[in-house]
Amino acid sequence: MNPSSQSRPAAVLFDLDGTLIDSAPDLANAANWLRAQHDLPPLPYAQLRPMVGSGARGMVGIAFGVTPADNRFEALRDAFLARYAEALLQDTMVFAEVQPLLASLERAGLPWGIVTNKATRFAQPVVQGLALHTRAGTLVCGDTMPQAKPHPAPLLEAARRLGVAPQDCIYVGDDLRDVQAGQAAGMRTVAVRWGYLGTGERIEDWGADLVVENPDQLLNWLDLA
Repeated sequence: MNPSSQSRPAAVLFDLDGTLIDSAPDLANAANWLRAQHDLPPLPYAQLRPMVGSGARGMVGIAFGVTPADNRFEALRDAFLARYAEALLQDTMVFAEVQPLLASLERAGLPWGIVTNKATRFAQPVVQGLALHTRAGTLVCGDTMPQAKPHPAPLLEAARRLGVAPQDCIYVGDDLRDVQAGQAAGMRTVAVRWGYLGTGERIEDWGADLVVENPDQLLNWLDLA
């Protein structure tokens, strides 16, 4: 499905981690730091990276083999987040190929915003540190609304803030929950292969309107290339 066959969207909304930015190195470092505190060897980066989209739950889960039901989980999660907060921007950066995508949206006068499950205390300094705060039309975080993705509430709030109808927005993400949230909000959805993707269903099975290998394909889909 091509937007030009319907109408060009009024706004594009993005997930943050794994979609706009590559935060995996800093999150992986925090997980391995915590393993070191427990006299455990570091895990390979390739093993940690896919779990970034699952946040602290996923990172602590893969690093220590625990679930939120485990008695150890809460203390490990809190220690992980405390360490991450100390080193949010050591190696985190905007994906290089995403920068031209954002510039093209801005040249076309197409507003864009960020909807993330990352808590405000982490997302806001990262977005500011990467100089995205002056460009994004809105930032809706995991604790902005009572519900987080896959609930549609954060996406609906972002559309409201941008002054556009949800059905006129496209939501772009790298996790099944992104597609589920976008669909529940009545938005067209794009899944990106360059993200973290998790370890569940294949990206082709998420039900997104489009799966893209790179940002150029998204620009073509938007008729902005």
